[in-house]
Amino acid sequence: MAVEKFETALKKLEELVKKLEGGELPLDESLKAFEEGVKMAAFCSKRLDEAEKKVELLLKKKDGSFSREPFLEEDN
Repeated sequence: MAVEKFETALKKLEELVKKLEGGELPLDESLKAFEEGVKMAAFCSKRLDEAEKKVELLLKKKDGSFSREPFLEEDN
């Protein structure tokens, strides 16, 4: 797969899902679309994981300096 932007891959994935949900594709085309969708989903998941690792919150300390802390998800 060529280097793609997350947004482009997500758009392609959404289009593939719509086609598959429409039920109008022949079996062979459905299988190809599904395979491509799996690749797009894996790519998007990987990019999201990479982004999550890079996210840091800057917290201002009482002395005016900043510290970096890893981003932590809140449990809902």
